[in-house]
Amino acid sequence: MLTSVMYVTINVTDQDRSLRFYTDQLGLEKRVDHPGPEGRFLTVGVPGSALEFLLWPHAAGSGQPAEGEPGGRALGVVFLESDDLRKDFAVWRDRGVTFDQPEPEDYPFGVRIEAVDPDGNRIALRQRGRANGAGGA
Repeated sequence: MLTSVMYVTINVTDQDRSLRFYTDQLGLEKRVDHPGPEGRFLTVGVPGSALEFLLWPHAAGSGQPAEGEPGGRALGVVFLESDDLRKDFAVWRDRGVTFDQPEPEDYPFGVRIEAVDPDGNRIALRQRGRANGAGGA
């Protein structure tokens, strides 16, 4: 029987550069950094969350919307939730994080914006709306 999600893989071309982005810029914490016979096993996670993101050496993400995607919006490979997205956005912008738009936007489920990591992987940043705290992208 399954009990939890252990890892979500984010393909990166430079693990050190990605580690700096996810820790120094987004504020995640380094969890595991182990050299192994199959490559460096490097994970980060949101402080207080059990889920870990595996920063695995591989080809870069495209960071582009899929052809024919309604509205031309590409969803992030990972969705991170904030309790005050506009405040966090200002901190991340000051740390040099790149975004797909100049400011977060309101949408039916709350507030949203997409960050882009150094490899073009899109990170969906969301704040749930107060009235609809369950679900939504």
